[in-house]
Amino acid sequence: MAPLPTPSRDPIIQAYLKLSTTNVSDALDRLQLRGAPHGILPLWPGCRKIVGRAMTMKLVPEGSASPVLGTLEAIVAAEPGDVLVIDQNGRKDVNSFGGIATFTAVKYGLVGVVIDGVTRDVDEMKDQGFAAYGRGVIQQSIRNRCAFAGHSIEVQLAGCMVRRGDLVLGDDNGVVIVPQGHLVEALGIAQECADTEEKVKEMIAQGVHPVEAHERVRYDQMTRQP
Repeated sequence: MAPLPTPSRDPIIQAYLKLSTTNVSDALDRLQLRGAPHGILPLWPGCRKIVGRAMTMKLVPEGSASPVLGTLEAIVAAEPGDVLVIDQNGRKDVNSFGGIATFTAVKYGLVGVVIDGVTRDVDEMKDQGFAAYGRGVIQQSIRNRCAFAGHSIEVQLAGCMVRRGDLVLGDDNGVVIVPQGHLVEALGIAQECADTEEKVKEMIAQGVHPVEAHERVRYDQMTRQP
């Protein structure tokens, strides 16, 4: 297995790594931001948790631009520590990524891929220690089955808008997207939500009735705006 990517020194990235997608989803709910795409899950057992900035790209059903070459262009244009976000509009009949793209992404320091679609070569991803999230797995090639529509553009991930530079967090619960302009605000709320849940568990462990424990911290109101 290839060595894991060097951890980002960005304090924002480090702080989000300590949280779960559920914590961040709660924060997005309070901020009334749509950033919790449904149906995007880890694609192999033991898939690593990832946090990074989005390098976006889009695949479309028809066109003249090669999806293979376009994917490589997007990878090369990304920064080390980025997460490649592929908008394939949820298609499950056409591959979106593969082994050579994985090898290249590892070479260029990307930490993972998130796909609104399906991928292949998950065995190579496991061998490389490269995290992949998406809608499923397929065996067929991407070649001559779709086209490349560009990278570093605004895309959709299961109905959630993603721009280059937005924060992407993926773990066993799925994926969340935090817009660049809300990174600090969402982080603070997510940390508060995580702390609140720990307080509930501590109280229950000390013998407090579970309902009372929840009511003490106003758990049902946690995702509402003050």
